[in-house]
Amino acid sequence: MKIIVTGGAGFIGGNFVHYMLDKHPEDIIICLDKLTYAGNMETLADVMDNPNFKFVKADIADRDAVYSLFEEEKPDIIVNFAAESHVDRSIDNPGIFLQTNVIGTGVLLDACRKYGIKRYHQVSTDEVYGDLPLDRPDLFFTEETPLHTSSPYSASKASADLLVMAYHRTFGLPATISRCSNNYGPYHFPEKLIPLMIANVLNGKPVPVYGKGENVRDWLYVEDHCSAIDLIIRNGRVGEVYNIGGHNERTNLEVVRTVLAELGKGDEMITYVTDRPGHDRRYAIDPTKMHNELGWLPQTKFDDGIKKTVKWYLEHRDWWEHIISGDYQNYYQNMYGDREHKFEK
Repeated sequence: MKIIVTGGAGFIGGNFVHYMLDKHPEDIIICLDKLTYAGNMETLADVMDNPNFKFVKADIADRDAVYSLFEEEKPDIIVNFAAESHVDRSIDNPGIFLQTNVIGTGVLLDACRKYGIKRYHQVSTDEVYGDLPLDRPDLFFTEETPLHTSSPYSASKASADLLVMAYHRTFGLPATISRCSNNYGPYHFPEKLIPLMIANVLNGKPVPVYGKGENVRDWLYVEDHCSAIDLIIRNGRVGEVYNIGGHNERTNLEVVRTVLAELGKGDEMITYVTDRPGHDRRYAIDPTKMHNELGWLPQTKFDDGIKKTVKWYLEHRDWWEHIISGDYQNYYQNMYGDREHKFEK
């Protein structure tokens, strides 16, 4: 099969590219990425010379570029990871999130209708459900939980989900959606909680914690997420939403202390900062549907995943230090500028 992976130079998308090329060497993977601040070509350096991989620098909201790519490549499957995804950035500048997450999704859906595909898969988030109370550990998000967004980011993702389902119902587009809990693992951009902690500790800086660190998240190792999406695009039922959860609920403070302990540090590294506006209290996903229909369960326990994650960051200091310094933004042009795919307008 020929699969276009949008946002494949980002955290989860990049891990998915690596996973698919390793798991399905017979497939052709085309990465479409705009290379915004969170897109990092160094994440894809190991696969750039793979004959079954192609990188295309373009914006999913650029209709001409997207249509040209579809016409040239005639893909079978689209997996859309491309998104602005940082809540704090969405509070500062909501418009960018609407452009990429909503308009960009609409362009991809139109291209799928025009050129025909076997499956369009939208990678969403549990944040579209809002949050759960801290004093009700018996409650979980299911696929039937009403959408109740809390930030411009989650609202833009919920909007995209609704658009995908509308295209399925109105035009018969063969689409699926997955909503995942918080991911962690290799290639995670250092502004996010776990890699930020690791980088700060290794650089002798304090680790910031919002409020009292009581907010609860369900943590999913990124490779487990990739395996779930692989199952959905091959065996999932068209028109369905699938929740992907890690069965690893932790307060933010517990996560921080687990990472610090793995690095041989303690609470002396923690600094408490003012909580973000509209900070969701608890996310918790029920992945029963994934298990019952597709036989999927997360394979990585949180403590084991943290050990693997910390080990990866220790062994790949150049990767995240280039991000902190800003050097990674020059990497694409320096290394691959002459390989950039050109479109005829």
